[in-house]
Amino acid sequence: MKIAIVGLGYVGLPLARLFATKYSVVGFDINQSRVDELNSGIDSTLEIDQALLNSVLLKKPTNNAIGLLCSTSIEDIKDCNYYIVTVPTPVDKNNRPDLTPLYKSSETVGKVLKKGDIVIYESTVYPGVTEDECVPVLEKISGLKFNVDFFAGYSPERINPGDKQHTVEKILKVTAGSTPEIGVKVNELYKSVITAGTHLAPTIKVAEAAKVIENSQRDINIAFVNELSKIFNILGIDTHSVLEAAGTKWNFLPFKPGLVGGHCIGVDPYYLAQKAQEMGYHPEIILAGRRLNDSMGEYVASQVVKLMIKKGVVVNGAKLLMLGITFKENCPDVRNTKIVDVISSLADYGIQVSIYDPWANPAEVKHEYRLVTSNTIPNEKFDAIVLGVAHDKFANIDFDSIKKENAVIYDVKGILGVIADGKL
Repeated sequence: MKIAIVGLGYVGLPLARLFATKYSVVGFDINQSRVDELNSGIDSTLEIDQALLNSVLLKKPTNNAIGLLCSTSIEDIKDCNYYIVTVPTPVDKNNRPDLTPLYKSSETVGKVLKKGDIVIYESTVYPGVTEDECVPVLEKISGLKFNVDFFAGYSPERINPGDKQHTVEKILKVTAGSTPEIGVKVNELYKSVITAGTHLAPTIKVAEAAKVIENSQRDINIAFVNELSKIFNILGIDTHSVLEAAGTKWNFLPFKPGLVGGHCIGVDPYYLAQKAQEMGYHPEIILAGRRLNDSMGEYVASQVVKLMIKKGVVVNGAKLLMLGITFKENCPDVRNTKIVDVISSLADYGIQVSIYDPWANPAEVKHEYRLVTSNTIPNEKFDAIVLGVAHDKFANIDFDSIKKENAVIYDVKGILGVIADGKL
């Protein structure tokens, strides 16, 4: 058995590393610099530490040796039996699903597909994408017939970037196959490395739907507490205190207000909504939740500006320090971060925003958002400070040393306590 992992990002690399402890694995990625850094034992996503990565790395192609070979050459994956696709599934500027990475990766796999091979997709999609969108590409490129010559599977990724406790092997895996027999094969493959266990879904569409509703459910719940935050702010009530009190009931769900970004929660609901609309149904609750959560960046900016005005800080030309730009704490991932919405809205008020994030890669931030960020705290004083991300490293900041006498401190994450003038 030989496994190809197509895409070596936050999802693909941890999975490839795990499979490489028992099988011969080729990690394929079109990004040469990414492959080069991995072959040197470095993972810039910080999901896999150097020692763990080096423990499975193979420096050159070998004859089905157990371990991980990272490559950009399609020749290195042509003798694989399983192809696991772990490429991103983003949305475009209009929040419509962009399946381009899936189409391109399916074309790549199609070029090397052989009789008896199984192609498993892990990318988050709406129900039907694997069989209705990806499989036709595989058939066209390979010339092989689906469920006769080759087969498909689906096992949605559940990676939580930056989480060192819930690693890939410790998260229960949903699996599915294009036939009952293939479903069992796919399930057994994952069961051999996933210590948390597996759940074999009856069909690929069921597995696809299960994944897309997981994050849609979280999105709706967060939208609810975000709306509560807006209401309680008007009423002059501390939202976090309310949630703490309500949380004493055994069945109360512990969600907190915040900016909803990242590669899953802020994206997946749009995939489900798109499919529903194609079938003639307008999903009201899902889209309402998305609209509310997408509005929170502008809301945070407006709250900061109100506080500045109340404290007599001149808004136009004011200097503001944004603490954090990644989409979540203690993680370098800046994909779909909603901090940029806050920054954009603040800039509309004429505020000069400086960004400090010890985790984010400045070059990546510059490329993705055309924003300048620093890994070191600026040596100056600011009219306003916004804690946007709850990095552990921010706990030791001496706010008095970086704020002007009348400065505003706003806490998006609700962790600063009494030093904050306002919080979400």
